[in-house]
Parts: sequence; structure tokens; C-alpha cells
Amino acid sequence: MASISGGNKLEAALKAISAKINRPGTLRVGFLEGATYPDGTSIPMVAAVNEFGAPSRGIPPRPFFRTMVADKSSTWGKAIEENLVQKNYDVEATLMIVGEGIKDQLQQSILELTSPPLKESTIARKGFDKPLIHHNDMINSAGFEVKTD
Repeated sequence: MASISGGNKLEAALKAISAKINRPGTLRVGFLEGATYPDGTSIPMVAAVNEFGAPSRGIPPRPFFRTMVADKSSTWGKAIEENLVQKNYDVEATLMIVGEGIKDQLQQSILELTSPPLKESTIARKGFDKPLIHHNDMINSAGFEVKTD
């Protein structure tokens, strides 16, 4: 016959972990409200136009965000799991670390996008041929926020 001792300590430890994890958290990554270019133009709006295109204005889709999500989202659950353990099940600290990582992935996706190429007139105006980068306002505005209850 097997016996188990220390059950009260295990139960207390599991309750403590459960209390920490039961505090919900929300992570938002992208171009958050209030991000604007120097002239007041909404950076989230410009990012959306670039992501999905604006055919009536001759702007093709440049899906940097969807591409990043498709390529990287399968790793986010594991990152949350590993960081929960490392941060002693602190949801807010975990989401802050994971949010920073996803923000970095978003910025990298912007840097890596090269297609479709810019129009010659756009290249002439900017002085270079890199899509999605002009004065670094959009890439520098990629951010994240964590909310916990």
C-alpha cells in the first residue's frame, strides 16, 4: 500500500499558484491608440492601409502584420508557459516579457518586408526603396500594453 505525506503543503502550494493564475491578464500588441505621425496622422490607420492596401489609391497590400502572426504565433503559447514558471506565475510580468518579444517580432517583420516594391515615384520622393519605412515613425510606434484585473 502506498502512502502520501505532505499533502497539505502541496495543496497550499497549488492554491497559491492558482490564485496567481486566476488573475486574468490581457496583452495587446501592435500600433496602439494615440500613436501619430508629427502631422497628427494616425499611425494605426497608416499601418492598416499598408497591411491591407488601398486599391483606389494605388497602394498594394503589404501584409507585414498577418505574416508575422502566421509565422510566429505558434511560439507564443510556449513563451507564456515558460515565462509563467520563470516568473513564479506572475501573469503581469509574464505578459510584459512576452509582449516585448512579440513587439520585436512585429518590428522585425516590418524590416524584412520587401515586396511588393515601391513605385518609382515613391522611391524618388523617399530617396530609397524600402517599403514601410520612411522616418521610422511606424516601426518605432509598434508597442504593447498589458492589463490585469
